[in-house]
Amino acid sequence: MMSSENRTRQQSRHLPAFVLLTLAEEPMHGGAVQTALNSRLPSLKADSAAIYRTLKQLEKDGELSAAWDTSGGGPAIRVYRLTAKGWKKLDLWLEDVKERIANLQHFVDAHAKLKRSKR
Repeated sequence: MMSSENRTRQQSRHLPAFVLLTLAEEPMHGGAVQTALNSRLPSLKADSAAIYRTLKQLEKDGELSAAWDTSGGGPAIRVYRLTAKGWKKLDLWLEDVKERIANLQHFVDAHAKLKRSKR
């Protein structure tokens, strides 16, 4: 069985993909990204530090742009949106995920064909 540490590491590998996907749906601030991910993917368990590190890296890589929104009554919030480079990266993530799904489906299919008597 995969340990929770290994599962967390596997999930965090795809955190940039999920962040890009979430922001492709609509621009939002980091807290809203975390809320969206945790409600849509409860097993991901993305903490705020990981979200903000990912946002910072995606912005540094030119895949996101950010602007301060001061229109609300409270403090200014940093709103992130995908750039053209971010949309291209999202497409690359889609190809990666499709390949992983195909590999995992092979595992599931091969496992189903195993003879139970070999155990």
